[in-house]
Amino acid sequence: MAGLDCRSVTQASTPIEAAFDLLRQGRLSEAEELMTRELHAAAAEHGHGSAAWASAQCDLGNVLLNAGQPDRAIACYRAATEATRTDPQHRREHLTYRMNLGMALRMVGRLDEAEAELRQCAQDRGVFYGRGHAGYAFGLEPLAEVLLRRGDLRQAQQVAEQAMDNFWRNGHERLATALALRAEIVAAGGTGPLFPDLHQLPDRIVELLARSAVDRLDEGDPAVHQNVLTGLAAALEKRLGPDHPATLNTLSMLANLGRDRGEQAGRVEAIRRVLASHDRQGNAEQSLTAALGLALAQAEAGDEAAALDTYASAYARAERIGRPEQLSQVLRNWGNALKAAGQADQAEQRLAEAVAQARRGADREMLGRACVALGVFLQHEERLAEARAVLEEGVSQLDGVHPDAITGRSHLSAVTAGQTCGCGDMESTIIEAFREFVFSRLPADLLAELDVTIVDGDFQLNVGLRREPSQDELERLNGAVGSAVAEFRRRISSRR
Repeated sequence: MAGLDCRSVTQASTPIEAAFDLLRQGRLSEAEELMTRELHAAAAEHGHGSAAWASAQCDLGNVLLNAGQPDRAIACYRAATEATRTDPQHRREHLTYRMNLGMALRMVGRLDEAEAELRQCAQDRGVFYGRGHAGYAFGLEPLAEVLLRRGDLRQAQQVAEQAMDNFWRNGHERLATALALRAEIVAAGGTGPLFPDLHQLPDRIVELLARSAVDRLDEGDPAVHQNVLTGLAAALEKRLGPDHPATLNTLSMLANLGRDRGEQAGRVEAIRRVLASHDRQGNAEQSLTAALGLALAQAEAGDEAAALDTYASAYARAERIGRPEQLSQVLRNWGNALKAAGQADQAEQRLAEAVAQARRGADREMLGRACVALGVFLQHEERLAEARAVLEEGVSQLDGVHPDAITGRSHLSAVTAGQTCGCGDMESTIIEAFREFVFSRLPADLLAELDVTIVDGDFQLNVGLRREPSQDELERLNGAVGSAVAEFRRRISSRR
């Protein structure tokens, strides 16, 4: 099992903080390994089923949930709940574990079970804290959420507004998340304005409201979210101003949502507003990022000439900043756009310059991506020997599950076979990378076979064992497979 690299998590004061640092870096399996060790340590020191063990189960569940493994998280939360169910000394912790269980059940679509758990949890919180305490409202929010997912908008809005009133009376900043939840309910077909007058709220709550609305984009109806963000952007511009970070972030998320929904005109307009704001403020690097986003949006909207003009202006911006990594990024994207426009000579020039600039910098990922882009171009131009050298360099610089590494490996395999394109063989490359990921995390003599197929966009597995595994090895196997599925889903879905 891979050891934990502590160099980049030294600021974390607790294991769970270190695990979430790893999650933010995309190191999902290492985060899981860290919390699994904490769980085993709690069992050894305090006993299986102890309060400390239940706490460690909850922490592991939180990591698994944030790593895209809700089914495994549910098992952790349920174990924690059962361990503390009859212990009055740990009633508060039991309420937390039960709420987490209900929320995780909702995430996997087990709405009947989720509603039952969350109704009981809200009732128990009312008894434990009292209905006027903010601790009761904490239990109302997830109940309103599951009612929204079930389509019971009338009751969902009632519960959400009950939570809002509680948080308002208590002066609790959680009011922001309740406001964001209510806005989604209203946008889905509830009653009233999306956002009541925000002028009566402190700036801090308004900023948290904006962040909470963005955090909700992972679930629900994208059309509903678009209505929420459109209304929110207008409300924030009026309340905080067009150049406030919350306004700009909301516009950026609105642009991303427009891309996902194929609504390019609104996407281009949102990015233009962000770019204009950063230009007004003299934020050179943020302006460059927005310009690259605008060029991509224009290209995907079919405005090829505008996209190429924007890339040219983005390059001028990058030159003024003077960082080779940023120059490489602009040149790579510009080269790919020129290639798509049929301007092969100019495309090759930009892609070669992207590699040269990346070599001047210290960012291995940027170099790897530039090499892969140039290598794919050369391969499609039937210059296989040149393509092979550049692709080999690019793949060697990238994490094995990086989307560009998978692209590079697919094309490198095709080059080795004397083919001019590897675009159609991505599936076998992904499968091989998946297998390597799992095998590298298990004892060498445990697996006899690991057959992986991709069916309807998801992984189907058939595992054969050489011998009977120990309980620890079985847990490691389940963990490695679960982590692989989460890693590859996340990395591949983020491919641009």
